[in-house]
Parts: sequence; structure tokens; C-alpha cells
Amino acid sequence: MLGMFALSPLGIQGSVLQMVNHGLSTGGLFLIVGMIYERRHTRLIADFGGLAHVMPIYATFTLIIFLASMGLPTLNGFVGEMMILLAAFAANKVWAYWAVSGIVLGAAYLLWLYQRVFWGKVTHDENKTLLDLNWRELATLIPLVVLCFWIGLYPKPFIDFLKKPAAQIADTLQPGRFAAAGPVTGTMPTLATIQVRDEPIVSEGGAADKH
Repeated sequence: MLGMFALSPLGIQGSVLQMVNHGLSTGGLFLIVGMIYERRHTRLIADFGGLAHVMPIYATFTLIIFLASMGLPTLNGFVGEMMILLAAFAANKVWAYWAVSGIVLGAAYLLWLYQRVFWGKVTHDENKTLLDLNWRELATLIPLVVLCFWIGLYPKPFIDFLKKPAAQIADTLQPGRFAAAGPVTGTMPTLATIQVRDEPIVSEGGAADKH
């Protein structure tokens, strides 16, 4: 929503891409929770601990999806978050600072959750005999992880696909404001090109104009 309401091509691109990222990482989180619930029939954090010793493959996939949700570089969440934050800083720095604080708190919670569930000793006997991921579960998670790395390492196809419609939407909402970024078929605007200058300048006729 922050990227959308920046009302710039960069912010709209980032917000749409982040919705795709959200579908991958959050969908992966639901799958991860469902897989462990199927084995233990509980979702309480206190009922786990030390699962990395019993289910190392499950722990690895969970860590990757957690990092994607946090927006770690090389994973999908980072690209969308950076585009949104760049657009937000250009539009309103106060809202951008709030967004950064939310990212930090979210990352802290996920790391705390991972430490509680996967590290330390196996504190419950019910967890000592849990089976690791089977082939059906791996076939479900592997495509999500591949897409997370693909968008994080090479987002160009996705950005190019969103470039023109995002520029058209921004130009419809604020006609002419982003003309410095070029036509709708041009390159993706950067932070420098989406800022609007309000200082007056003097034209050839001597009149004060704004641009």
C-alpha cells in the first residue's frame, strides 16, 4: 500500500512485485506451518524446540522462506521492498521511516521464532521421532524456493513486464509529473527522476515559472 500511494512508477512497480513476492513467501509460510501441524497437531511455539536436529531439511526450507519474508538480498522480498522504499522516501520520508521500522521488527520476530522452534535441545519427547520432509512436500516447496531466488537474483523480466502499465497508471493519476522519467515505454525511473522540484526558475521572457 505504501508503494501504491507513493503514486510513482517505481512505487507502483514495487508494490505489484511485492504482491507476487507475498504470494510466494507467505504461501510458503502457510505450507511450512501446515506440514509441522500435520505431524504434531499443535501450533504453539512452546511445544517445539530443537527441530533442526530432527528435521534438518525442513529447517533449511523454513529458514529460506523466513529470509525471503524478511527481504534478505538475493531473495525475492528484497527487490520489491527496495523499490517501495525508494519511492516512499521520494514522496514522504516520514512514512518511509515507519516502513523501515516495520521491516526491522518483522525480521526480529521471525529470527526469534526460528531460534525458539529449531535451535537448542529437543525439549519434548514427541518431537524426537518426527519425520523429515517427504518427496511430496519437497515437490511443493522447491518451486517456491526456486522462484524466490529467481526474483531475488534476476528480477529484470518481472520489472520489464510491469514497467509500461505502472508508468501509465502514474501518468493517469498525476499527468506530466513524471515526464522527466521519459515516455511510458522508457526505462524504469530512479529515485532522482521521480522527485519533483518546486523551486521557481526564470524563463527567457523573465517570468518566474515552476517545474
